[in-house]
Amino acid sequence: MSTDPGPGAPLRIASLLPSATEIVCALGLEESLVAVSHSCDFPGRIESLPRVTRTRVPGGAASREIDTVVREHLRRGESLYQLDEELLEALRPDMIVTQALCEVCAVGPAEVGRVVPALSWRPLVVTMEPHTLEEVFLAIETVGAAAGRLGEAAALVDRLRARVEAVRRRGAALARRPRVAFLEWADPLICGGHWNPELVELAGGCDGIGRAGEPGRVIAWADVLAWQPEVMVVACCGFDESRAREELELLRARPGFSRLPCARHEKIYVMDGVRFFSRPGPSLVDSLERLAAILHD
Repeated sequence: MSTDPGPGAPLRIASLLPSATEIVCALGLEESLVAVSHSCDFPGRIESLPRVTRTRVPGGAASREIDTVVREHLRRGESLYQLDEELLEALRPDMIVTQALCEVCAVGPAEVGRVVPALSWRPLVVTMEPHTLEEVFLAIETVGAAAGRLGEAAALVDRLRARVEAVRRRGAALARRPRVAFLEWADPLICGGHWNPELVELAGGCDGIGRAGEPGRVIAWADVLAWQPEVMVVACCGFDESRAREELELLRARPGFSRLPCARHEKIYVMDGVRFFSRPGPSLVDSLERLAAILHD
């Protein structure tokens, strides 16, 4: 029942969400991965790895339908995602990296707590729960320490911090901070949460709707109209850029949309929420730099 793989034995890691896979790879441990989640989309070797999670979220459905299904499962106390217990048993990872941030986005602690005690050995479970950019950096160091790569994790975080500081300095030098509406969902309307309002502020914008460090929440269209955003960013959680562009049409149909400053001056940007803004790993700094490029234009 030991978690120790033995002297000289390579570490075997199962990642239950894309941000964990991203962190593991950034730490130089890609070859240690023996399993990933159904939504891990890194190219190359990752594409061929066994998938140990499944989702009940309907693919290709309209955003309102997806929201309804998600809320109904959560109301009944049912997990949106399932772990493949038999596959985990066969793969026998030494370490499982999971999350406790959002049951809508990936396998949550309840499902992990159901499956892991039933395994015939005890893997080390590393749980990430970052709400802010700083907590993302701490999560990277936590995974690094658990995997014996603390030095690599510290060096990676130092590089990421330097890039963040460079963006912050440029943003602080802007003559004025444009009003930004960052949207994570179109129907119902959900504003950006957790680290995303923070990214907007670091990049030089002013997010008067989202709350840094708190989950995205359902807002009224009247909130957007009252804010009169000069820039709108649509980065739907779980949607790539192409799929999010379909959601933009829902927004365009709302009353008063064409009179918003962002619409009148064509400052509406659709971005890939899957690979960037929904994923609390090193790529959040890429997201920050993309936001800065928009706001500094």
